[in-house]
Formats: sequence, structure tokens, C-alpha cells
Amino acid sequence: MLSDNPPPASTEPRAEPVSRLKKRWEIAVRAPAGHFALFPDLPRLLVQVLYNRGLKEPGTIAEFLGDDAPPADPFLLKGMGDAVVRLRRAIVRNEPIAVYGDYDVDGVTATALLTQALSGWGANVTPYIPDRFEEGYGLNAGALDKLSAQGMQVVVTVDCGARALDEVAHANRLGLDVIVTDHHEPEGDRLPAARALINPKQPGCPYPDKDLAGVGLAFRLAQALAWELARDGHSLPFPIDDLLDLVALGTVADLAPLVGENRDMVRRGLQLMNARPRPGVAALCNVAGQQPGELDAGSIGYSLGPRLNAAGRVEHARAAYQLLASQSIEQAAQFAYQLNEQNRERQRLTAEMVEAAAAQALAGDPEAPILFALSADFSPGVIGLAASRLVEVYHRPAIVMSVGEGEARGSARSILQFHITHALDECKDLLVRHGGHAAAAGFTVELDRLDELKARLTSIAAARQAEGDWSPVLRADALVRLSTLTYEMVRHLARLEPHGMQNPQPVFVSRDIRVRGVRALKDGAHLKLTLLDENGRNWDAIAFRMGDRLNYVTDTIDIAYTVELNTWNGEQRLQLNIKDLQPGQA
Repeated sequence: MLSDNPPPASTEPRAEPVSRLKKRWEIAVRAPAGHFALFPDLPRLLVQVLYNRGLKEPGTIAEFLGDDAPPADPFLLKGMGDAVVRLRRAIVRNEPIAVYGDYDVDGVTATALLTQALSGWGANVTPYIPDRFEEGYGLNAGALDKLSAQGMQVVVTVDCGARALDEVAHANRLGLDVIVTDHHEPEGDRLPAARALINPKQPGCPYPDKDLAGVGLAFRLAQALAWELARDGHSLPFPIDDLLDLVALGTVADLAPLVGENRDMVRRGLQLMNARPRPGVAALCNVAGQQPGELDAGSIGYSLGPRLNAAGRVEHARAAYQLLASQSIEQAAQFAYQLNEQNRERQRLTAEMVEAAAAQALAGDPEAPILFALSADFSPGVIGLAASRLVEVYHRPAIVMSVGEGEARGSARSILQFHITHALDECKDLLVRHGGHAAAAGFTVELDRLDELKARLTSIAAARQAEGDWSPVLRADALVRLSTLTYEMVRHLARLEPHGMQNPQPVFVSRDIRVRGVRALKDGAHLKLTLLDENGRNWDAIAFRMGDRLNYVTDTIDIAYTVELNTWNGEQRLQLNIKDLQPGQA
């Protein structure tokens, strides 16, 4: 979902535009005929999409489409009880607490959330977000030294710490009590010796939902603490659910799966953002051209999230935190303006780096199973974005590294078929540190180990590349007649929102669609089409980054697309967002 506002077409890597990577269309198998009879009150197309998402039982579907999900018990999270006991004592005794976050949106929102909650209980709390360029990701000994010198007694990590074994040991020697909350995969059974570790992915954790983002775990900690303190008559001055707007921002921006608890919290967080946006969200919407009341997951992923991320990529994430913590719209407006300017700079840096990284990565072996690029000129703040763009364009795992004094920091991005963190685990003897998810990871490597790391990762990727090919696959939910997508049907499909990872916006395929008109937009980068359905009705369609397909658009085309309900000047219109197109057969 998260896209950091793609650069203009003229700055894209020139070797191979994304639309020339031929995609293999896979249309979902139709549900059994008897299955539709179980849901007489639902449109068959909606039932089919739910079936494709693995939602087949009436009770499960009723819960998914309903407004109320069963409340989660945060105390099922292993380590939660110990964390609550320690924080409750710190609040009662006014012991200084540091909330130690990460510099991406997930970490910043988690820091803002837990700091706001602890402040509401009157805690002596200080937020701390490390500098990406000076300190790097996660806990570091220097920061812990500073926090200890400032008199901190408890450090709560959010969105980091699962693999910080040495750093937590250092904190213990300093006399700091560390509570780790993190959603990243731990290193097997090797866990930090923290006062409490809250991570649903750790061995022996019974919590059923393993996919909470860092901010989601921070919310569960605040929720558990609220329950415990309320028993002593010590309540927050605001409902705990007023923090769900921060959960929505961080969860969507971090590309966490929008199913289960994540989907429920994001849905409720979006409702809050649309009804009563906090000053920082309102100010960010203003500079981003978004309207409170019309925000959805896409608004976060493509507009708000990139601006929040820009602070930590270009300078320091402090401005993003200060925006979210602002109490007045005037103060928030200043930070929103700053973030918007930083986002423009981030776009420029990313565009330049993508072009340089693509040229370097393809110079040696254009068919390599994994792409590598490194330079002392690459900013650590945007190497992840460059790697993501290489993956998007070439559909291969990609690693982009920023070279520094004696070592390099790398950002790795990957495709569905290749778990990049597991691959790095197989190279851990070559790395200073590493961590991440299936599709994204970060690491630090000494310069004299670079060649060996590249060779080993290339060998691992080659061994797992199916018959020398990782062709992109476009998965569609159904083959439909375009004319069946009425306003009423689209409103039914809207019940599936919010969309994101594991709950994508439905993609449909329609065959032999007549083309009434087509033209290029934005210096030839995109296509604007006017199509006719079987009943002769006009459809507006946009095909982003398919400008090179202009000469391939015939009188009839097959299209894979999503359908959206757009509002412009008070008028609602349906529009198709073309994901891929092929010549028709008619």
C-alpha cells in the first residue's frame, strides 16, 4: 500500500519500464455453486471475493463485514503482565520512563501513542527517536548511555528491540529496566534479556494474531495498562480508543496485513480521523490535498504516510513526532509544511538514486537473480525506497547500500517468492546486524565482507528461483462483464474496506472491451482511456506507468483493473484503474 509518490517518468530507470514486464494473469477459481446459496442476501461477486480471501463460513463473513469485532485480550501477549506491573510501579513512583521508537511511521506513531497514554496517567515520560544517519536503526549503546545519564529508570522500546541482545545486556549493566515491544521476527530462540518482551512472534506466545504492527502492539500495551490502572481508579482523561488514529497511520504505512485485528483497528482509526482529526492529521491533510471525511487506507499509504516518513529519511524523524503530538493547529501547520518540503526533497533524492542504482545493478549481469547497488553517495534515508522501486520495475529481490567508514548499511526489498530476512539469516556470520520481514530488511556489513555477502546471497537467490524465472503474477478475483459493475455493486464491494496487505482491493478481468479513445498523460508516462462496456456505456480509465503501451492499444483490449468511486465537485463517478492490459481477441 505504501508508495512514496513515484517520481516523474523522465527520472525512472531507463533500462526496462515496469509495464514491459509481462505479467501472468491468474483468475481465482470460481466458488462451488452451492456456496453462493449460503449467502442469499449478498451479491454473488462479493461472495466470490470473500471466498478468494479465505472467508467462507457465515459466521466469519458476518464478523468480517460487521462493525464490531470481538475485543482482544492484550494479556494473552507473552510478557504483557510483567510489562504492566513494571510500568504501573513507575507511574505510581514517578520514575522517569523513556519511550524509545524507530524513525519510520510505525515507530513514530507508536512513540507518540505510548507517550500520550503515559502522559495521560501523569507519568514522567520522555520520547526518544534515534537519528537514522548518526545512530542507525533500533537500540544503540550510545543512546542508552545518554538516557541513563538523564536519570531514566525504564526504557520501553516500540517497533524495535527484538534482536537487540547486546544492547539490552548493556542497558541491564546500566541499571535500566527494558521493556521490549516489537513485531519484527526474533532470531529464533535467541531473545533479549529484557524485563519484559512483548512480541507475538516470540516462541511460546499464545496471542492468536501474529501480524500486529509496532504501533498495534504499543496500543495493546496501553490498553492493558488502562485496564489495570482503572481498577485503582486511575483512568485516562480520554477514551483509550482515541489513540486508534495513530494505529491506523502506522499500521497502513508499515504494510501490515489488513486482516484480523489490524483491519478492525485501522477501520476504527479511520473513522476517528475522518470525524475528529487531531491537529497534526488535519494539518497534514491540508498540505497533502486530502479532505478529512474522505480518508481511507489509500490516503495514508500514498499521501500521509510518505510525508510522515520523509522527516526521518531526509533529516530527523523528530518533526513527524512533533506534528502528531501537536495540541494546536497553528503549531501543527508549521510541522506539516516542514514535512511537505522534506517530502519534495525525498522525492528528488529517490529519483536520482533509482536511476544510478538501476544502471549499476544491471551493468554486471542484467539477469542476476538478485540486484545489488552501493555507493558512498547513496543517502541512508532513501536506499529502502530505491530498493523498493528496483523490485517494482524488475521483479527481483534488490539490495541498495550506503557505504560509510569501514562498513555499509543496506536496505533489502523482495518479492513474494523470496523471504529476504531468512536469506540474511543464512549470512548472519558475515553481518554486523540485521533484521526485518519477509519482504523488507535492513543490515550492516563490514566493507571487507561485501563481496562474500553478495556472492552468498546471489547463490541463495539462484537456488530458490524457479527455473530461472520470477515472472510477476497478477491475481484477479473474477472474470466479469464490465456492465455488471454498477454503483450499487461497487458500494457492496466497499464493505471489504479498508484494503491493504492480505486484503487487497478486488481486481477484475473483462475481455474484449472496446476502446473509444486513448491519450498519453504527464509526458507520456500514463494513459487515459475511454472504454465502452457491453451496453455501450462510457467508462473513464487510467493506466498509470503504462505510457509505453500507447501503440499497443487496439480497438478492443482485455483489461485487469480495480473500480473506484470518485467524488469531484460533489459528483460521484465510477473509474477504472487499469493494472494491466492485453490486446483483445475480438
